[in-house]
Amino acid sequence: MNAEQPVDDVRTPRAQHGSSPQHLLATLLGEYLDSAAADLPSGAVIAMLREFGVTEASARAALSRLVKRGLIAIRGDTRPPVYHLTPAAIARHRSRMRHFLDFGAQPPPWTGDWVQVSFSLPSCGQAARHTLRRALTAHGFVRLYDSVWITPGSHAAPVRAELAALLHPVEGARWSVLHVRFDQEAGPHGPAAAYDLTGLAAGYAAFVARFAPLRVAARRGTVDPATALVARTSAMDSWRRFADTDPDLPTHLLPMPWPRQQARETFLDIHAGLGALAQARLVEVTTPHWPDAAGWITHFHAARPEPTGGSRGALRRTG
Repeated sequence: MNAEQPVDDVRTPRAQHGSSPQHLLATLLGEYLDSAAADLPSGAVIAMLREFGVTEASARAALSRLVKRGLIAIRGDTRPPVYHLTPAAIARHRSRMRHFLDFGAQPPPWTGDWVQVSFSLPSCGQAARHTLRRALTAHGFVRLYDSVWITPGSHAAPVRAELAALLHPVEGARWSVLHVRFDQEAGPHGPAAAYDLTGLAAGYAAFVARFAPLRVAARRGTVDPATALVARTSAMDSWRRFADTDPDLPTHLLPMPWPRQQARETFLDIHAGLGALAQARLVEVTTPHWPDAAGWITHFHAARPEPTGGSRGALRRTG
């Protein structure tokens, strides 16, 4: 549930603890730039990342990697180079931002449906087994038993195609994709036992404790723009991991009290309260390298996941 369909063939960097410069840059571009028409000088990117302690060399390396991933492209052959977001990346960013900002807003509709993947590989297929497990995890599956993996919902087409691509070349491999319902969903022998819900709850509680002082400061209006940019980005980076890893199980399968709503409210207060300040700081630091920065830099508002601010590009956006 809450699974989203990929938009075009844009390979965004995988999230990791202690975000890499390229992951940080992808976060910043997705949050504060919403037009493929904007010319983004390399000097502006270096200035953005400098706010987070990223060196010029690392910033240039991040740019190069995002070009290879299809997230940004070089405009013309000027020196120093000028970049722009690709249309596919814009669509991807909007989809992802809707996912992050809507996540946890309402209890998911629940039909009792699960998708189950079962497979059998020959002893010589260990490399394929490791690849398959990574792929299943990326599709939101968890291991119920050794070679039985499950995910809530009924959307099986993507994983079916993935299994065929990965296992068809493996001689002796067998696999099945099933739509199933469990007689007992809760308890130690049900599907909920496959998830580390205790660890997830602890993660939400840690998020609330970590960002509680910032939430209070945002409400009081005592956060300066430079702090707002770094802190808001950090909160988004932490929240997006929950949105990507929480299986969003129905309420009757969750331990109570479940702390996600408190974590969501903490995130929304920070994201909404610091958005204009963070935008202003980005405009301030990039304008010396990018005179048109104020016309293009924008920010998403958590209450309505559409960009606000900026006099060009984002305000003319449709859909």
